[in-house]
Amino acid sequence: MPEILVLYYSRGGSVARLARLIARGIEEVDGMRARIRTVPPVAAVTQQAAPPVPDEGAPYVEKQDLAECVGLAIGSPTRFGNMAAPLKHFIDGLGSEWASGTLVGKAAAVFTSTATMHGGNEATLLSMQVPLLHHGCVLVGIPYTEAALNSTRTGGTPYGASHYAGLQDDPQPSDEEATLARALGRRLATIAGKLA
Repeated sequence: MPEILVLYYSRGGSVARLARLIARGIEEVDGMRARIRTVPPVAAVTQQAAPPVPDEGAPYVEKQDLAECVGLAIGSPTRFGNMAAPLKHFIDGLGSEWASGTLVGKAAAVFTSTATMHGGNEATLLSMQVPLLHHGCVLVGIPYTEAALNSTRTGGTPYGASHYAGLQDDPQPSDEEATLARALGRRLATIAGKLA
């Protein structure tokens, strides 16, 4: 059965919840499955290597996951209008996949979470799309035919799913955010299925 890779980095749990909602949307499309993966944290000075398997949550991504999936969604918390370092570190290491065209022609989407209402979520979504374009992906967003996109008062954009966690870092998406994350998953799976 074709699988969509849902790859994320999450610190407070918000992005992980969005990843699960997107995966749920993917699996609402007949014949499609979600493969949820995360990336290990990084540090300026490594004292100890990350364990080969995280203590809890999704397993760490392997480059083979990219080759085996028909599409992907990547997610990260917002860091000054950009993705967090662990996800960027993983993407920066995909030179051989870029050269061999591993992701060319595959549907891709992005998602994020921010602590403040205008904390750069759209800038983060757009900046995450740039390396996907370099890899030859076909970008998928959320069209305004999704009613929740017109009514949301928190997260959710045409560029991808998003969550406004607030300064208390509430990981629970609003109803509209959850609806839009699932809608993005369904749209990604539908388009990936057509492209595959």
